[in-house]
Amino acid sequence: MFELDAEFWVAVAFVVFVGVLVYFGTHGMMLKFIDQRRDRIKGELDEASRLKQEAQALLAQYQRKQREAEQEAAAIIAGATAEAERMMAEAKAKMEEFIARRSKMAETKIAQAEAQAVADVRAAAAEAAVAAAETILTQTVKGEVADRLIVKGIDDVKSKLN
Repeated sequence: MFELDAEFWVAVAFVVFVGVLVYFGTHGMMLKFIDQRRDRIKGELDEASRLKQEAQALLAQYQRKQREAEQEAAAIIAGATAEAERMMAEAKAKMEEFIARRSKMAETKIAQAEAQAVADVRAAAAEAAVAAAETILTQTVKGEVADRLIVKGIDDVKSKLN
């Protein structure tokens, strides 16, 4: 008869083991377990993909906001620069106007002072001429004629010099 060696009994045990597994439906449970695990992994991958898309959308949104903020900051800086330049030009114009007004006032005061000095010199010269004429005429002309000439001469000199 057959010699039953160890390999035969291993093969028989394997066939019996597989038969028991098939009889109790373990292959179905294993397939069900593998399908559940596959579905769970697929769900996790879908969730990861969705989260990645959300993250990319958020990143794009924040990059757009950053660009807008940079543009707004550049516009603010340009506006502030323009305003500062306008204020500087306005201040310069006001300063030049102030200096021109002060110069005009100083020139006017100088002209008034010159006119006053000329008038004072003329008045002093007139008084000196009147005094000199009075002295000369009183010494050379005597009497009533002298008095009339002196008064007339003084009035003439005063009217001509002033």
